[in-house]
Amino acid sequence: MTNTSHIGDTLGALVRVLESRKGGDPEKSYVARLFHEGDDTMLQKVGEEAVEFILAGKNSDSEQLVAEAADVWFHMLVFLSQRGLGPVDILNELNRREGLSGLDEKAARGNA
Repeated sequence: MTNTSHIGDTLGALVRVLESRKGGDPEKSYVARLFHEGDDTMLQKVGEEAVEFILAGKNSDSEQLVAEAADVWFHMLVFLSQRGLGPVDILNELNRREGLSGLDEKAARGNA
């Protein structure tokens, strides 16, 4: 089983960094540049990283898969931050779904 004791600390630290980069100098910070360039650039990066994650999933290199997953999460968190959201919002949604049948939950959203 994976050790999860540091998850909150890691995500909390990342959220603080993201918030500190809003309005920062896009020439000095990648995150500030993403915020400066806006939604389309952020969403494009999420898409690019998701494709790289999928491609990594097609081979047996676990380190590469984890690295690509981290890139997807990171870019998703940047975009969520842009919208005033963060990991706690995702966790709240997952908690809401706990105990629900995945098929029932999906049907309730109209995505069956």
